[in-house]
Amino acid sequence: MLLRGLADDGGLFVPEHLPLLDSEAWKSLSGLPYAELAARVMALFAGDSFSLGELTSLAEKAYRRFRHAAVAPLIQLDERLWLLELFHGPSLAFKDLALQFLGQLFDAVLARRAEHVTVVGATSGDTGAAAIAACRDKAAIDLFIFYPLGRISEVQRRQMTTVESENVHAIAIEGSFDDCQDLVKGLFADSALRERLGLAAINSINWARIAAQVVYYLWAGLALGAPGRPLSFSVPTGNFGNVYAGHLARRMGLSVARLVIGTNKNDILARYLETGRMEIETVSPSLSPAMDIQVPSNFERLLFELLGCEGAAVAAAMLAFRQRRALPGNRAAWHAAQGLFRAKKVDDDETLATIGRIHARSGVLVDPHTAVAIAAGESALAANGERVPMIALASAHPAKFPEAVERATGIRPAVPPALGDLFERRERTLVLPNDLASVRSLIESRARRSAKAA
Repeated sequence: MLLRGLADDGGLFVPEHLPLLDSEAWKSLSGLPYAELAARVMALFAGDSFSLGELTSLAEKAYRRFRHAAVAPLIQLDERLWLLELFHGPSLAFKDLALQFLGQLFDAVLARRAEHVTVVGATSGDTGAAAIAACRDKAAIDLFIFYPLGRISEVQRRQMTTVESENVHAIAIEGSFDDCQDLVKGLFADSALRERLGLAAINSINWARIAAQVVYYLWAGLALGAPGRPLSFSVPTGNFGNVYAGHLARRMGLSVARLVIGTNKNDILARYLETGRMEIETVSPSLSPAMDIQVPSNFERLLFELLGCEGAAVAAAMLAFRQRRALPGNRAAWHAAQGLFRAKKVDDDETLATIGRIHARSGVLVDPHTAVAIAAGESALAANGERVPMIALASAHPAKFPEAVERATGIRPAVPPALGDLFERRERTLVLPNDLASVRSLIESRARRSAKAA
């Protein structure tokens, strides 16, 4: 499952059973460093694939490059609002929390099997840089990342296109993130190609990535009194993977009062929760480009749960969704989803206002995606009047979106020293049409496993 990413029928993997943390388990996790907590949580999903000792060693390697000793520090903004900073990894985005660990898991499995894989992924901005940081220079991996041409920030693009590693290929696609994601799924649908190239997935369609994201919800919960103290989370969400991990943490025993989805103008999830209609519209560029998505692929995993774990029903619903650009209506599933999540649309004006307000109030600079989470979380606090702490997930370093932050605050955030020469590095760019045949041809010509097979 780690290397395959997608099931043979194109569906997403989910576990047959979720582990439930009892009181003794919570006691054993309390006070652990992040890397050790990650190892223990991942051990709950690993079965006999990895020992706890192996996972601990891999986790320590994964998180030693983070710039903050806590890995994911909690910052208090006011009496009830907290910020969980998830951007202290090598690519300055929350994707590092899962992908640095995933890269280590890939290495271990490939070395054990003496195999070579071709990893493919789509990015709306942050996944690509994090995947490259996790997989660059690895002899057993070729990495192909597809990103939407002209629809990500310059920092995000340069983090991918300036990496001079033989095994890394960052490819701009003339289309949206949803188009890039469809190309990845199209590649996996070709069973002969999948076998010949040893295709593996790096997106959150890979279950191991979702499992690794559960860790920081438990980490934040433990820091603020879990399991005895209920908490709420506000999550900037486009592809539904980040907030879905929070839902899994809740099902595993974390006391979560509310899971709030923050969306930008591409508000398909907010529209669904409000109306029960999930309808694909045109992707609109925004100040928070990592959320410029109209097909939230991880929603399929929640839908499996909402439809009573009936795989055939999910497959039929997803097929109709893609063919008709609308999910078939199901009132019972909709009402169940409303009981699990709240959502708020935050447009660009409110995003800028939130960045400015937070800086004026606390001196903290936040990126546009984090601002969406804060605005959605503040709205939920005001509406409910609860005393439960609200944790907003800070998903990216403000320096990844300097123009928006400067526009809101008058301050241009500095890039961390490790990326200080980013704008001086030479870019390697390759642009392809939104065409599966063109993408397949490129991968077959450049993947080292393909060359060996020939």
